[in-house]
Amino acid sequence: MTQTLPPDSGQLFRHPLDASPLTAATGDDGTIAALLGADGSRFAVDDGIPDLIWPRTLGEAERTAQATYEEVADVYDKYIHLTFDTFNTDETTERRRMVDRLALSPGQTVLEFGCGTGRTSALIAERLGAHGTLLLQELARPVLVQARAKAAKLATPSHVALANGSYLPLADNSVDAVFHFGGINMFSDIGRCFAEAARVTKPGGRVVIGDENMPVWLRDTEMGRVLMNSNHHYRCPVPFEHIPVEARDVACEWIIGGVFYVISFTVGEGAPYADLDFQIPGRRGGTHRTRYYGQLEGVTPEAKRHAQDQAARAGMSLHAWLDRLIRTADGTPDTDTETEDKNGKGGGR
Repeated sequence: MTQTLPPDSGQLFRHPLDASPLTAATGDDGTIAALLGADGSRFAVDDGIPDLIWPRTLGEAERTAQATYEEVADVYDKYIHLTFDTFNTDETTERRRMVDRLALSPGQTVLEFGCGTGRTSALIAERLGAHGTLLLQELARPVLVQARAKAAKLATPSHVALANGSYLPLADNSVDAVFHFGGINMFSDIGRCFAEAARVTKPGGRVVIGDENMPVWLRDTEMGRVLMNSNHHYRCPVPFEHIPVEARDVACEWIIGGVFYVISFTVGEGAPYADLDFQIPGRRGGTHRTRYYGQLEGVTPEAKRHAQDQAARAGMSLHAWLDRLIRTADGTPDTDTETEDKNGKGGGR
């Protein structure tokens, strides 16, 4: 039976490039036939699934990932248990362990991109209940169709879309949590993927992302060498450098035999706060900021030692002594900003 896109999808989904609004275009039967962008983009809807993949022509890495999951769609559920059996661990237990990291509450909205056939989706839905919302996105249509069929049996309302995890078709701060497991090693732009996950998550929300990684302490074991020979994805590094500046309370753990990493964090606003401008006691003085920006070029070691000696004799930090010296030279009044250093005591920081 042909399915249709819910009427509110025009408000839910956004342009995957810039998150600008989309307009629903209806067909002759009154159902949504496409979502239209202000830039002229047309995202077709087929059997109720909008194709919001961007860029429209995928790069090699994404094409490979898409083709891989299209090829294994019919047997994925039949054989995925082998991954967990290899390490004598229970699949449902491990997936619930990852879902725990989302710290979900009933009624929330969760995005699972790269959802596959929906094997974790039902576990997420358990936490959301009938008043929550589950958004399922995937590059490969055949596995997404299976995920949709499973989601239709859940109490939690769901919306599905074909989408690239590095170009999420959602508005800023539109979901309470983002989950992805098992595909990011195949992404061509992992940094953009992490940034997108943080962008669509509300401040205070959670992001959980993981995939294969043979940790450095296991790479020289027989298990490590054998598995990396069998599956090159175990050689992929943990993408620490791509964790966004908005990440707070970052944690990384290795599960499923200790060879799959899971990064989890809370989304904050911008970079973390730090007071860089308080006066630091001690011989150097200054602030963290002035120590960074106030470097003197071409100063010889002898000149630096001489300045330190003069500052010590004056009972001042080097920063305060140099500041007074410069102000005296140009006639600017001394602001006396480091009175706590006038006794000449303090550490040598």
